[in-house]
Amino acid sequence: MNKEQAKTLEQGRQRLGKDALARLLGIEITEMRPGYASAVMKVTPELLNGAGVTHGSAVFALADLAFAAASNSHGIMALALNVNINFIKATTVGAVLTAVAHEDNLTRKTGIYRLEVRDEAGDLVAVAQGLAYRRTH
Repeated sequence: MNKEQAKTLEQGRQRLGKDALARLLGIEITEMRPGYASAVMKVTPELLNGAGVTHGSAVFALADLAFAAASNSHGIMALALNVNINFIKATTVGAVLTAVAHEDNLTRKTGIYRLEVRDEAGDLVAVAQGLAYRRTH
């Protein structure tokens, strides 16, 4: 990684560090490089729904933050246009969830990302796809 890439990644980390919802939910970015990011969240009692399992919006928020980090990793402001998510496995208190975002396609104006959320055993919890708009000015 050259100096310019390192500077770009640091700027992206700083911008995402201002994400108030991520702080509230305890989401932490664990890795960020061009076209890729990962984030982690421990499920607390506050993140459960009425059925006693991890709220879908908490799982979505974790995947969305990894998506935001990956899509902003090139130094151009990127904002979500669409995210589709499929929930596969329920989790509960104490689960440690990890989301990864991989860039599948990048153009001057858009990026497409594949998102996966897994639990501490490596089991797939959710899969998603995100489309980002890249602000070029």
